Amino acid sequence: MPTAAATEPASRRSPGSRRTRWWGVLALVITALVFLIPLYLFVSTAFKTNADINSWPLRLIPRSLTLENFVNAWTLAPFGQFLVNSIVVAAVGTVLKVLLAISTAYAFAFLPFPGKRYLFIFMLGALMVPGHVTLLVNYITIGQLNLLNTYAGLILPGVASAFGTFLLHQFFRSLPYEVLEAAQLDGAGHLRRIISIIVPMARPAIITVGLIALIDEWNNFVWPLIVTNSVNMRTLPIGLLYLKENDGINDWGALMAGTLFVVLPVVIVFLLAQRYIVAGLAGSAVRR
Repeated sequence: MPTAAATEPASRRSPGSRRTRWWGVLALVITALVFLIPLYLFVSTAFKTNADINSWPLRLIPRSLTLENFVNAWTLAPFGQFLVNSIVVAAVGTVLKVLLAISTAYAFAFLPFPGKRYLFIFMLGALMVPGHVTLLVNYITIGQLNLLNTYAGLILPGVASAFGTFLLHQFFRSLPYEVLEAAQLDGAGHLRRIISIIVPMARPAIITVGLIALIDEWNNFVWPLIVTNSVNMRTLPIGLLYLKENDGINDWGALMAGTLFVVLPVVIVFLLAQRYIVAGLAGSAVRR
């Protein structure tokens, strides 16, 4: 039964509840402005002329729009090659990371083997280790394998994802185990069970892990910077450095346009896959 407070008309509610509601709305508006104003300035600067960018006081609404900044950004640096490198590294790295996370999570969730609990705890400990701690070791290893300045050197050190394995493991634990038992009785092997049962049922979690891995690979800056030494192997985040002037005077329009080249593909992928993210994260919180 609804309570009296829930059925009470809005006009008869106490002034204190109305003030609390308006304070909450005001806090949300302020928070949104804190995030949206820098985003608007970033996007609008990419379309502004140099006169509008360098004007004072700051001109929020440009007098005219131009695409010259995008042309300058594309020609000042080999952004075409940067884009190809980023697509190759992000696509291959994401696929390998997701495949490895699925197989590892399946083993931890459904296969009995000695020391499984301790290995799982060890994997959780890897979540607490900053990635920069392993930079030197990875660089020495890649150098000894003669993989510096190659796609393999860019991709291989990041294919293991402790977070992706943990997220999928938690989601797999929420799946009905009876379905796997029935498939096992029908003679389905582990690979068949993963492809025919686990992957379709865990699609939201797998897409979530893939999206997180894609963003991580696409935006990675430090590792590609130290493992590559030629312009032709650089990725888009590093390409932004080539838009900075050596004399300290930056072409802010071209720099913002180049940044938009980096940000826009990830935003598009996120918008297309966002409906799976909540389902993937919510399902991973439920244990069988």
